Amino acid sequence: MWLDSHSQLFQPVRHGLGYALYPLHQIASAPSVLADWFGDSAKSRQQLELDNAELSARNLILGQKIQRLISLETENFELRELLGTSDRIDESVIVAELVAVDPDPFSQQIIINKGSEDSVFIGQPVLDSHGLMGQVIDVLPHSSRILLIADSNHAIPVQVNRNGVRAIAVGSGQLGELNLIYVPDTADIEVGDSLISSGLGGRYPRGYPVAKVANVEHFPGKAFAVVTATPSAQLDRSRHMLLVFSDDANRVPPKVLWEQK
Repeated sequence: MWLDSHSQLFQPVRHGLGYALYPLHQIASAPSVLADWFGDSAKSRQQLELDNAELSARNLILGQKIQRLISLETENFELRELLGTSDRIDESVIVAELVAVDPDPFSQQIIINKGSEDSVFIGQPVLDSHGLMGQVIDVLPHSSRILLIADSNHAIPVQVNRNGVRAIAVGSGQLGELNLIYVPDTADIEVGDSLISSGLGGRYPRGYPVAKVANVEHFPGKAFAVVTATPSAQLDRSRHMLLVFSDDANRVPPKVLWEQK
């Protein structure tokens, strides 16, 4: 070693030995290199799996937030429509929200989150931004039951907005259909006519949209035509609605309504 460090004579020999021993050095160090490589690969794989799991969780959270934003946007749009409707109504109104739907398939009734504490009364008209939905039939302190106009036990006096022809719209039991009863076969009613509340009977104020005529059938020898209509209100979709406080609407005491049943 002393000669190698103080003389250049062994320099070629040292270089030759370096070339000769290099493969042996690589082979000797291979196990440690492979161990380090496998360790790094395992750590990288574990890290990738953790990153993928975290990203998947974030995607789920973001997807839920997007769905919620879409729901809020729809709700805000519906509320804006209701506010626009209330601006066109002369009477006082309050906004109520749907909280339950009657599961009975033969009954079209819903529950809202306003009650006697909010001055809700039996017989009070209820509408959404498109038309009349129904009336209050039962009131509790913080909730009320609404009978929809599509219920088979509901009837409302209407008139054709085009010419004033009067009729009675009765619920068919299906949310998308009303039946006009006792319509003379010669009555001037056409498909597409708008039906509005006539105000007769005092239950509903006059002039609210109720339905559009969907079908008119005339049968020879029959005194009355068969007329069906589609409700203007979105009975199966509206989550928010207006309760109308009108001097024209009759306030029916609970006992009287129960006796009528």
